[in-house]
Amino acid sequence: MNRIPLAMLLVLLAAWLGGDSVSMAQTPAQVEVAGPIQDNGFLVEEAYNQEEGIVQHASLLNYFKDSKDWNYGFTQEWPLPFDWRHQFSYALSAVRPGAFSDDAPGFGDVALNYRYQLVGSGKDRVAVAPRFSLFLPAGDSKQGRGLGATGYQVNLPVSIQHNKWIVSHWNVGGTLVPNAKNLAGDQAQTTGFNFGKSLILLAHPNLNLMLETIWTGQQAVAGPDRIDSSHSLFISPGVRWAHNFESGLQIVPGVALAFGRGPSKGEEILVFYLSFEHPFRSAD
Repeated sequence: MNRIPLAMLLVLLAAWLGGDSVSMAQTPAQVEVAGPIQDNGFLVEEAYNQEEGIVQHASLLNYFKDSKDWNYGFTQEWPLPFDWRHQFSYALSAVRPGAFSDDAPGFGDVALNYRYQLVGSGKDRVAVAPRFSLFLPAGDSKQGRGLGATGYQVNLPVSIQHNKWIVSHWNVGGTLVPNAKNLAGDQAQTTGFNFGKSLILLAHPNLNLMLETIWTGQQAVAGPDRIDSSHSLFISPGVRWAHNFESGLQIVPGVALAFGRGPSKGEEILVFYLSFEHPFRSAD
C-alpha cells in the first residue's frame, strides 16, 4: 500500500523541479539523443500516433491475484502510408475468465482500431488523437470470453507535456454493444463509459515512472432485454524502461500493480507489458 503515496511524492517532486518544455521528437534509433520514452500506457491511452515508417507490436498481460484468471492482448499499430496522422491497428486477445478457471484459455474478441492525429504529435506540448474501434465477436460468450456480438467504441486521448519532467494523459470514452449476450445466450443492448488519467515522470530518457487511474462504468446482460450495471476504479503505479539498438529497434518492457478502490476495493491486478517498435521502411 505504500507504493501509491511514494509514486505521488515522486510526481510532486518532479513538478516542483520542472523547467521549460523540451522537444519529444524521437525515432527508436535516436531515442538516447532526442528525448525520453513515448510509449503506450498500460491502462490509459496516450495521444501519439506511430511515426511515419515505424510499426509497433505491443503485448499486455493482466493477472488477477484473487481469482487467478488472466487476459492477454496483442496489438499491432501501423501508420497509414499516405499520411501518418491516420493510424490503423488490430488487437487479438486470449482470456481465461475466473468463472471457468478450470477450463483452458481461449480466444477473445478481436478489435479493429482507427485513430486520427487531430492535434499535435509527440513533438508538441499538446496532442489529441480520437479513436474509433470495432469489436468482432471472435470469443465464445458462453464461456465468458467475449461480448457475443459486434460492438463499437470511441475514445478521446489527450496528452500534455507540462515540463521536462511530467507528461499527463487524459481519456474519456464510451462503448456500445447493441446485441450483447450473456452465458445463457440472452441478448440486450449494453453500454459502457471510461475516464482515465495518468501522470508520467520522465526520470531518465530510458526510464518512466507511471501513476495511472482508470474508472469504468459498464453494463452486463442479466436476461432477455435486461441489464445490470457496475463500476470499477483502479489506481496503478508502474514503471517502464527502454532498450535501444542501432538498427532502430526499441524494446520497452514494463510492469505495474493496479489496486482496486471504491467499488473495486480489495482487488489487485498484476500488469505486464512488452513492446517492440522498429522501422518497416525509410521515412522520406
